[in-house]
Amino acid sequence: MKQWLSIVGIGEDGVDGLSPSARALIETACLVVGGARHLALAERLIRSERLAWPSPLTDAFPAILARRGDPVAILASGDPYCFGIGATLRSIVAPDETLCLPAPSAFALARARLGWAAQDCAEISFCGRPLETVLPLLHPHARLLALSADASTPASLAALLRRYGFGPSIIHIMQAMGGPRERIATTTAEAEPPDNIDPLNLIALEIRAESDARIIPLSRGLPDRFFEHDGQLTKAEVRAATLSALAPRAGELLWDIGAGSGAIGIEWMLSHAANRAIGIETRPDRAARAARNALSLGVPALRMVTGEAPAALEGLPMPDAIFVGGGAEAALAPAWTVLRPGGRMVANAVTIETEALLFAAHSAHGGTLTRISIDRLDSVGTMHGFRPAMTVTQWTGQKP
Repeated sequence: MKQWLSIVGIGEDGVDGLSPSARALIETACLVVGGARHLALAERLIRSERLAWPSPLTDAFPAILARRGDPVAILASGDPYCFGIGATLRSIVAPDETLCLPAPSAFALARARLGWAAQDCAEISFCGRPLETVLPLLHPHARLLALSADASTPASLAALLRRYGFGPSIIHIMQAMGGPRERIATTTAEAEPPDNIDPLNLIALEIRAESDARIIPLSRGLPDRFFEHDGQLTKAEVRAATLSALAPRAGELLWDIGAGSGAIGIEWMLSHAANRAIGIETRPDRAARAARNALSLGVPALRMVTGEAPAALEGLPMPDAIFVGGGAEAALAPAWTVLRPGGRMVANAVTIETEALLFAAHSAHGGTLTRISIDRLDSVGTMHGFRPAMTVTQWTGQKP
């Protein structure tokens, strides 16, 4: 089928910034769909029916699909495939039926104003997303670009930065870029935010850390103090070894069975922005605690399922990797059956009863058995010595 759906990026300079081809697509469309602001910007080009996005915007999809084959134009901010409507429309219209004419994104405009190279910046959006998603990116000297949800976002973000020790960070509030209302306000997270911030704004951050800032390292095995827990926590050294055995790959799904504090699933997700994890936990209080930990460490998309495995595993999407923690040993065999071919399973044990189950798993499926022993410095009267923690037996298997 021909390209009947046009997705036109439009900036704050309105129709003056559009190419002749983009203008023609709007003028000849039988239906023009966009936000109220976009429709106002393109007002003088619209010759036929117009539709402002409803809430939820998916309510407009039937009207769009009803005109399939006839020219329809979608107006979007800047680059429609940069945190925009483009990816959403791909869920209902095939790519070969669409034509996209992007304008410069807000990110591109911000970089041009600041002289920042694209390869040196991280780009995120706070539109419909928690502010905490920025936390894994807060490293000294990092440069970040973030789309704001509204005029309150800069002040809320500054408060978050102060809370975790990044008060000296420089904040550029870049407002209504590319149009006659463009203005830039530069401040720090420690200072009072400027008044009358435009709701249409982007935040450019230059990260500066205080000496006690909580920086989430790129290595796995985060400090135990980063997690709220009741003692049900895979300790840092064992956690690092466990994540290494799980071998995360971009975009994969982990089941963390017996999630406890959620630490394994959280660090799995921190390994790559596209990674997903589902934590299965019998106790509601622990499941809630794991969700809080996930938010505080910048991976709020961790999904928690409250229930006892293996029954709680029913209906969950097929995992690429599975971790079985303490108290969830009954899930070993049924979880193995649903693990995808090539997937990895890791299970830890500290009791001889659970260890026997791991020996049986090794006998049935092969893999590797490892014992992990950790000694930590402790006081011995007025002196010091190393005390051994409980030895952990770890089984790692890969499904053929």
